[in-house]
Amino acid sequence: RNRSVSTKNEKDDRIAGTNENKKRKRHRSPDHKTASKEESVERKSELVETDAKKPPTARDLEIVRLMKEEEQRGGNIDVDDEPVWSLKKAQIEKPSRQCPYLDTIDRGALDFDFEKLCSVSLSHVNAYACMICGKYFQGRGTNTHAYTHSLETDHRVFLNLSTLKFYCLPDNYEIIDPSLDDIKYVLKPTYTKQYINSLDRVTKMSRAFDGTPYYPGVVGLNNIKANDYENVVLHALSHVPPLRNYFLREENYAMIKRPPGDKLALLPKRFGELIRKLWNPKAFKAHVSPHEMLQATVICSNKKFQITKQGNSAEFLNFLLNTLHIALNGTKKGSSSIVYQIFRGRMREYTRKVIPVETTEEARKSLLETDEFKEKMKETPFLYLTLNLPAAPLYRDELMQNIIPQVPLNVLLTKFNGITEKEYKTYNENFMKRFELIQLPQYLIITYERFHKNQWFIEKNPTIVNFPISNVDLYDCLAPEFRSAHKYTTYDLVSNIVHDGKPESGSYRVQLIHNSTQKWYELEDLHVKEILPQMITLAESYIQIWRLNMSKTREQRTGEIGDDNVASVEIPKTS
Repeated sequence: RNRSVSTKNEKDDRIAGTNENKKRKRHRSPDHKTASKEESVERKSELVETDAKKPPTARDLEIVRLMKEEEQRGGNIDVDDEPVWSLKKAQIEKPSRQCPYLDTIDRGALDFDFEKLCSVSLSHVNAYACMICGKYFQGRGTNTHAYTHSLETDHRVFLNLSTLKFYCLPDNYEIIDPSLDDIKYVLKPTYTKQYINSLDRVTKMSRAFDGTPYYPGVVGLNNIKANDYENVVLHALSHVPPLRNYFLREENYAMIKRPPGDKLALLPKRFGELIRKLWNPKAFKAHVSPHEMLQATVICSNKKFQITKQGNSAEFLNFLLNTLHIALNGTKKGSSSIVYQIFRGRMREYTRKVIPVETTEEARKSLLETDEFKEKMKETPFLYLTLNLPAAPLYRDELMQNIIPQVPLNVLLTKFNGITEKEYKTYNENFMKRFELIQLPQYLIITYERFHKNQWFIEKNPTIVNFPISNVDLYDCLAPEFRSAHKYTTYDLVSNIVHDGKPESGSYRVQLIHNSTQKWYELEDLHVKEILPQMITLAESYIQIWRLNMSKTREQRTGEIGDDNVASVEIPKTS
């Protein structure tokens, strides 16, 4: 009983004390309130300056200044008051030209070729690159992955991958320093019209950050797993000067609008980024990884062309040219896109239906008079020409060795002289077709039909094509009435794509000419080496790009003044 009475008395005393404190606070004088506020501000200012050994950061100094401003206005703020920091964020985040952490940047660890997404959250929004380890993180505010990374590893300098601005974390202020311009240029190279026009005249080699000398444009492309069939096509197209010059300046295609949600708009953007990186004269490394371009290819082709599975270079070239044309809002007109302006030609196709062999002579004559079996002609555009190789021999020679057949290029080009016919079979009908050209493109792409698919497997034709690397004349392939309209009919080789090995497990390499030095280079993944021009014709060529030679007209080359329809010149053979 005594214990319960004492507990009740203690409870009454606490209630009485609480009421008395409330009355005391209610009757405080204004002077007392002002004095306590000044003491609070002084105490919080002392907390900011506790560490005398370490100089205050820009954020600390700004917070002190804001507290003094708020004190003059009669307000009361706290050092850890988040609303004040949020409201004054724009004032506090002022650029700084004196950052003590710039010497921690490791340019050798930087790699901007990969997809711009956070390595933790896999988000593309507000991606930042750490300038010390090269990893990508999201955000820079408190509780973000970049902020946490800066605290855990003491990595202070970060680059916004979209705005190209540098920030120091966790202090969260922008860094402005001209010594960082080389990093911005590697991330997003830019080219002036004057420099682009002089690209094919620059003979001086560039030097990467690691000391490797290289020619811009003649650098290796990383083979992630099995994407060498795409690398060779990208290399070959990057050495077509009109196409290269178009994509070196982003403003040429940046304003092209596509329907909302159209995934094809991604392809020209990534292709342009890759071209600018290949021709970067200030690169940190003498090789490029086409990761973003390949990811765009997988998306736009609905996973037909993948990074991890070997593919066909000719099919990829066909897809890339047509998709770029569509993504650039190209139409059926010849000048509607840069792709059609460079590679588009026109031909005539003559088709007649073959009469069955068992048909009698009288029935054959009557069928020839019908429209079904009369020869029909139509004009069609083309982006590349496919040449058929002769069949490989079935038997070995007298020494029991496999015979590797050879065929001259001028023999294969007779397919387009308007006279040679070839039979094309369908499911239940046969047709005879012949072709002739009526318009030559500025750059001619030739593919050789090396792979044939039967009911069981894919077989490869190993025939070697003998061709000169310059002055290939297509005059005889033009229709007679269109020959006088073509002053230039000869082509010079620009690039040669070669396939080695078996059809499904082989590898690709590309041989191309460097216009500034007129030297030939062979590129296979990351390996780049100079080769002799005589070595080009010894390989199994698969795709070739030829440039129309406009240095001399046909009359100047042949010395003929007579009728162009009668004049003819034989395609030179290899020496």
